[in-house]
Amino acid sequence: MSLPFYQRSHQHYDLSYRNKDLRTTVSHYQREKKRSAIYTQGSTAYSSRSSAAHRQESEAFRQASASSFQQQASQYALSSEVSRKAASAYDYGSSHGLTDSSLLLDDYSSKLSPKPKRAKHSLLSGEEKENLPSDYMVPIFSGRQKHVSGITDTEEERIKEAAAYIAQRNLLASEEGITTSKQSTASKQTTASKQSMASKQSTASKQSMASRQSTASRQSVVSKQATSALQQEVTSEKKSRKVVIREKAEHLSLRKTLEETETYHAKLNEDHLLHAPEFIIKPRSHTVWEKENVKLHCSIAGWPEPRVTWYKNQVPINVHANPGKYIIESRYGMHTLEINACDFEDTAQYRASAMNVKGELSAYASVVVKRYKGEFDETRFHAGASTMPLSFGVTPYGYASRFEIHFDDKFDVSFGREGETMSLGCRVVITPEIKHFQPEIQWYRNGVPLSPSKWVQTLWSGERATLTFSHLNKEDEGLYTIRVRMGEYYEQYSAYVFVRDADAEIEGAPAAPLDVKCLEANKDYIIISWKQPAVDGGSPILGYFIDKCEVGTDSWSQCNDTPVKFARFPVTGLIEGRSYIFRVRAVNKTGIGFPSRVSEPVAALDPAEKARLKSRPSAPWTGQIIVTEEEPSEGIVPGPPTDLSVTEATRSYVVLSWKPPGQRGHEGIMYFVEKCEAGTENWQRVNTELPVKSPRFALFDLAEGKSYCFRVRCSNSAGVGEPSEATEVTVVGDKLDIPKAPGKIIPSRNTDTSVVVSWEESKDAKELVGYYIEASVAGSGKWEPCNNNPVKGSRFTCHGLVTGQSYIFRVRAVNAAGLSEYSQDSEAIEVKAAIAPPSPPCDITCLESFRDSMVLGWKQPDKIGGAEITGYYVNYREVIDGVPGKWREANVKAVSEEAYKISNLKENMVYQFQVAAMNMAGLGAPSAVSECFKCEEWTIAVPGPPHSLKCSEVRKDSLVLQWKPPVHSGRTPVTGYFVDLKEAKAKEDQWRGLNEAAIKNVYLKVRGLKEGVSYVFRVRAINQAGVGKPSDLAGPVVAETRPGTKEVVVNVDDDGVISLNFECDKMTPKSEFSWSKDYVSTEDSPRSEVESKGNKTKMTFKDLGMDDLGIYSCDVTDTDGIASSYLIDEEELKRLLALSHEHKFPTVPVKSELAVEILEKGQVRFWMQAEKLSGNAKVNYIFNEKEIFEGPKYKMHIDRNTGIIEMFMEKLQDEDEGTYTFQLQDGKATNHSTVVLVGDVFKKLQKEAEFQRQEWIRKQGPHFVEYLSWEVTGECNVLLKCKFSKKDAGIYEVILKDDRGKDKSRLKLVDEAFKELMTEVCKKIALSATDLKIQSTAEGIRLYSFVTYYVEDLKVNWSHNGSAIRYSDRVKTGVTGEQIWLQINEPTPNDKGKYVMELFDGKTGHQKTVDLSGQAYDEAYAEFQRLKQAAIAEKNRARVLGGLPDVVTIQEGKALNLTCNVWGDPPPEVSWLKNEKALASDDHCNLKFEAGKTAYFTINGVSTADSGKYGLVVKNKYGSETSDFTVSVFIPEEEARMAALESLKGGKKAK
Repeated sequence: MSLPFYQRSHQHYDLSYRNKDLRTTVSHYQREKKRSAIYTQGSTAYSSRSSAAHRQESEAFRQASASSFQQQASQYALSSEVSRKAASAYDYGSSHGLTDSSLLLDDYSSKLSPKPKRAKHSLLSGEEKENLPSDYMVPIFSGRQKHVSGITDTEEERIKEAAAYIAQRNLLASEEGITTSKQSTASKQTTASKQSMASKQSTASKQSMASRQSTASRQSVVSKQATSALQQEVTSEKKSRKVVIREKAEHLSLRKTLEETETYHAKLNEDHLLHAPEFIIKPRSHTVWEKENVKLHCSIAGWPEPRVTWYKNQVPINVHANPGKYIIESRYGMHTLEINACDFEDTAQYRASAMNVKGELSAYASVVVKRYKGEFDETRFHAGASTMPLSFGVTPYGYASRFEIHFDDKFDVSFGREGETMSLGCRVVITPEIKHFQPEIQWYRNGVPLSPSKWVQTLWSGERATLTFSHLNKEDEGLYTIRVRMGEYYEQYSAYVFVRDADAEIEGAPAAPLDVKCLEANKDYIIISWKQPAVDGGSPILGYFIDKCEVGTDSWSQCNDTPVKFARFPVTGLIEGRSYIFRVRAVNKTGIGFPSRVSEPVAALDPAEKARLKSRPSAPWTGQIIVTEEEPSEGIVPGPPTDLSVTEATRSYVVLSWKPPGQRGHEGIMYFVEKCEAGTENWQRVNTELPVKSPRFALFDLAEGKSYCFRVRCSNSAGVGEPSEATEVTVVGDKLDIPKAPGKIIPSRNTDTSVVVSWEESKDAKELVGYYIEASVAGSGKWEPCNNNPVKGSRFTCHGLVTGQSYIFRVRAVNAAGLSEYSQDSEAIEVKAAIAPPSPPCDITCLESFRDSMVLGWKQPDKIGGAEITGYYVNYREVIDGVPGKWREANVKAVSEEAYKISNLKENMVYQFQVAAMNMAGLGAPSAVSECFKCEEWTIAVPGPPHSLKCSEVRKDSLVLQWKPPVHSGRTPVTGYFVDLKEAKAKEDQWRGLNEAAIKNVYLKVRGLKEGVSYVFRVRAINQAGVGKPSDLAGPVVAETRPGTKEVVVNVDDDGVISLNFECDKMTPKSEFSWSKDYVSTEDSPRSEVESKGNKTKMTFKDLGMDDLGIYSCDVTDTDGIASSYLIDEEELKRLLALSHEHKFPTVPVKSELAVEILEKGQVRFWMQAEKLSGNAKVNYIFNEKEIFEGPKYKMHIDRNTGIIEMFMEKLQDEDEGTYTFQLQDGKATNHSTVVLVGDVFKKLQKEAEFQRQEWIRKQGPHFVEYLSWEVTGECNVLLKCKFSKKDAGIYEVILKDDRGKDKSRLKLVDEAFKELMTEVCKKIALSATDLKIQSTAEGIRLYSFVTYYVEDLKVNWSHNGSAIRYSDRVKTGVTGEQIWLQINEPTPNDKGKYVMELFDGKTGHQKTVDLSGQAYDEAYAEFQRLKQAAIAEKNRARVLGGLPDVVTIQEGKALNLTCNVWGDPPPEVSWLKNEKALASDDHCNLKFEAGKTAYFTINGVSTADSGKYGLVVKNKYGSETSDFTVSVFIPEEEARMAALESLKGGKKAK
């Protein structure tokens, strides 16, 4: 038996909570339940009795004598009481999940089988049993964890719920057919029976099954005598055999039914006696002082007695781990947790968890422990609350009188698409922070609280709240609000989420409907409603199809054959008691769109039955059933229904509603609905085959436009009653009209990406669902929905628009009847931020004071209202003895600076000030009143505070702080500034200085910040007298690099012009770029020009030089502090100038310099190769400073793809001696290469060319490949041999001569003789072939064989698995030298098999085979993969391409600049070595690596210490390489002195 979820998830759950006897009882009950279907069959048999059979029994009883009839009636009443108990118990058990679905569905038709009676285990002692009332059933743990709670989603519970209801209804219906007599004797016996229930006559209770419901033994004897007397009397009557048999059968059936019911009741699960835990008294929260004790109390009810566990912050409290700290007691249902000597760590949330087999329940209480700040007498502390100081005023959540709740990293307006996932989140900052206390986080959609479900989940990590959508639907569109509550304070933040339609499978199909809900449910039908989609796919929606699916299955079925246009539909054909889910699809002429999100499950039950199934007992059932007797009402025909009316009428259906009749007896009734056309009396029954069970009904198949009347009849086993009064004439058609189009569409500006649209609501609109808004770019004619979930009201903010674009809008209304016509198009409006007055300035401070004037400073407003601030207005007032006077204007004309000198004040008078900002929208609200300042002459020697602090260029580890000098400089001028910072939450004693020495600039770049930390800054000025007081704080500022942040980029164009470029994607229509050098505006600088267009700006230097060194920054106004800067120092200046020169005078990069080679025919080839040539590249060919052109002597060629430049000469003559130059020009880039052919070099080349030409001429005819040679054989014979051309047939002659004479030998190798010779040669070659071998390469697998010699006459054929190989780029064959090979590139398993190489000599084929499969293939393939990876590694290995010399000799004091190109994929890491030790970059030796390709080595002012061996190490994951060079530094004076010494030594030696 599985444990409940709350028991499985707690490790402290004690399995001994159920003892052995209990587990035995539970398992015994479960085995009994699995093998028994008696209660089901008992219900079936009981309900199968017809009303006719009951009337026959009643007639038989009337024929009996009065006394016997009374006795029998008494016995029958007793049996009826037992059956009623069984039925009630069955009803109660089934409603609590005790019904087995398999028995209910499968065992209806099975027959009863006798069951042996088993003694039930008891957990009570004999003495305890005697003290219990005889009818009290002992509650035990039955092991049932689940109970029906409303309409559930699981298949098993749904079947149980429905089956329990049907079984109960059938059982009650059967009981109504049994007649009972309300005779006085029966009443007395019934009274005696009830009195005997309280007696302790255990002997009588053991004699029969019915005695469990407490009947007395004396009544049992009377009952037996009455039964015997009745049988004798019936036997004495003369009856036919058929009647006797029938009556016996009826008595046996009745007796069997009673026995089955009693047996079922005996086996009925006592699980319903158990009671889940319930808190009678919940623990309450406490606020105590340190070292005090606190007790938490709670009282809990439940059966069996719940087990209580205490938790602290969700962790179980272990009293043994902290002896004496916690005391936990449980007495008489009162549970106590006592915490001794509380300290601040005991501030937490405590939970009391009560648990038994019926469930778990928790109650929470908070304990806040206060700590007194300061010294106090502990005796007074413990004396009582009356002796505590009055300053101990605290809130229930700590010392703070108010919590400040802020939202950081907030979610913005979001856009999603159906089916996608989305997360909304923000960081919550609460000050002051109280340990162990967490805020209450609640999410809302359109003001409605959200609960976690399968569609949406919430998460609180302790500092960040997140709302996650696992599968977006249009129902999720709306305004989302996060509310954070801390005690009695809360803050909230909202943003809209838009959900767009998913892309349709069929282009032009409509979008999915939304918000499918159940409006009404009963036994016969369920009314479903939905909202129409905003997108119809381009053609009107023809209607909707409704699909249903039974819960627990995946089978969807369509409910309507033809589309319905009305957005409500009653679904019929449901199985009573079962639960269903629904979805809706829209259809137009193109096709059917996606289905909507499925509805929540709903059961086909009457509301009353559903409410009954949801009910819970308030106390454990005692087993007592109260039976009331009524007058017999057999055979009562029900009366007519009342209050019949048409509640809803559409063109597709009509819904009727009525009240059940007052006269209907105790038998269940059904209804028949009739209709007739208006003006006739031709009534037709609508539901002939299927009677209606609920007092509501939906009629279909009515002719649209016709008028009908309706009426209803009731029926039961006694017959069909009279009809109700007919309804009024009803015309079939939609009573609900489509709303009229909205009017007066007025758009207004909101932000740079949104527009607020307002309209007049539709007039006389009924059941309005909402409005759809559409937008279109003016002039485009293409409309897009702004919302996909109808919105109510007459105002909506359309987001996601393009800044600067003009839009028009239109609106239409929607209700269940459909969508209205579109409203008229609005006026076009350009999307840009609305202008509003600025917010108030802040932090007013006195910068300097004189006898009759004061200088004030303040900070710019946080919100400037979408327009630049044009000025400020200052007001002041006198304060006399703490009483402020009237406000006066300090300036009539607005001041542009954030500081102002107010004159004509009174000396020694106290003043207060306020400042208001103004922009083109108007004057904003004034600031808060400043503190009081006294107008008096400042005589302090130190300077005043700097002002107007500003943070810009905020990044994750740095920012730039700017300020303005103090107005009051003291007695001497300001000589510098000190900057301090601290974390925003740090204490005042944690300020730290950023600069040890005073800086003269009014800006500082702060580095070394921690990402995500909030900082504040202050600045102090210094003069000769000392350091002045600090400025107002700047910040808090969070160190973070915002997404999309861009930096200033330097660029050198093709003309060598140097410029700084910046781009901003978050500009507003009012934003402008502002360039500055060293944070001073460069607006009128003669050394640069600024050009801005759109969201891009460029500062171009006219002649970059030393005067242009500094920090160049670009700020974007009317944004959230977007800025960036670029530093140009001396090193960067040199690099930019070098790059500019390279761009002004570019060169064509050359791979190979000009070279000369001799070709086969004696031709001379001059060639060189450039790295890259464009289509416009040109080459000039120069010989001895004169240009030569293509002609009979010179042939020129340029391959622009490979960069190869060639010139050919047929032969070299004496006049060709000289200098040859190729001049390249590709656009602006130029280059040249020269080769000198003079003297011996020319003659050698000329001789080689002539030899090659003669050789080529010789080989045009018969010629010897190898000249005649000799060889001595093993027999000491001298063999003369030669090798001739294999393709030339002819007559060959050998002449042998000496002084004695000559001889010659002639051999005719022509025609057949030559073929025979070549056949023999090919045969020798084929026989010399080695076995095929397998070789792996970086490209694939190669099969090869070696031969002694190869000629083209030898035919080579390859085959694979008996089939000739088709050669391709992947599989190819060839000969390299004496190697014949077959190359298989990128082999696959299909290449496995047997390979054959056939060498055909002209007559015979010679074969060589190899098997490329199994281990041979695996090894070859593995080696191929290894070589392939090695080739990739070698290709992508980091290497130094060039640029570094071997030795550098440089004069002391000069600057050494070396540039080297490196390569690697991925880009390599670069490091430098000096004398085999790592070399770091500093001001003297600057090391740079840019773009992953170029390394720069610069030494400023070399000295002899810089001499040594240097190395550049490049490294990536594929390998590394080191390039070494030596630097030698010489001193000119030393060199001169050494030369003089050498000269002097030479002079002495000469003497």
